[in-house]
Amino acid sequence: MVVVAVAVRGTVVSFDRIKGYGFVAAESGGEDVFLHVNDLLDDKSLLSAGSVVEFVIEEGDRGPKASAVSIVQPAPSHGSGQRRTPDPDGDDMCDVLTNAAFEREITETLLRANPPLTGAQILDLRNRIATVAQDHGWVDR
Repeated sequence: MVVVAVAVRGTVVSFDRIKGYGFVAAESGGEDVFLHVNDLLDDKSLLSAGSVVEFVIEEGDRGPKASAVSIVQPAPSHGSGQRRTPDPDGDDMCDVLTNAAFEREITETLLRANPPLTGAQILDLRNRIATVAQDHGWVDR
């Protein structure tokens, strides 16, 4: 029997260059797909949240896993509410979001992670996270 691998397209939701992994949301929907640096066909420095990639979905030990990952379109850098700045912990660059972009990202993340959260809980968590982000220079003040 011949198995044909079908490439799907998706958007990188998160990718930690230090840890070497992240997640991709397939355009077709469904559960986010685990992405490991060893499965990248391109340089990991080109990959970040918002990048469009093509990949093959395999069943991993803990759920869907991306393999043969290639970057179709790098993440937008201008007009996206973020700027690139040297990472204080390494040689890579890191995204610095505007406050508005940061609030959108955190709100969406909290809603996806725990839909029953109330508006008041989301605002409280977002404000606490924003304080940490500002202290570390992850957002523009």
